[in-house]
Amino acid sequence: MRKSVSRHGRPILGLAAACALALMSNSAAAQGTPEQRAACEGDAQRLCSQFIPDVDRIKTCLGQYRRYLSAACRSMFEVRPGNKRSRS
Repeated sequence: MRKSVSRHGRPILGLAAACALALMSNSAAAQGTPEQRAACEGDAQRLCSQFIPDVDRIKTCLGQYRRYLSAACRSMFEVRPGNKRSRS
């Protein structure tokens, strides 16, 4: 038996689709590595969803909310010796 999606579930599916499209945009390099995206995707959705799919605005937002980021995402913003600041 197949369950149908209620009309209340459709906006959630739309948001999920928008997030997926944001992650698959044609400028993958601007979005960071797959590891960086995986580390920060949940934080981006939780803290900066109003800026999806604008990657630059999401990065700025995450930087402003650094103290609220998960440890994995926060580590993507650390300055490493010999490297410039990592992008998320």
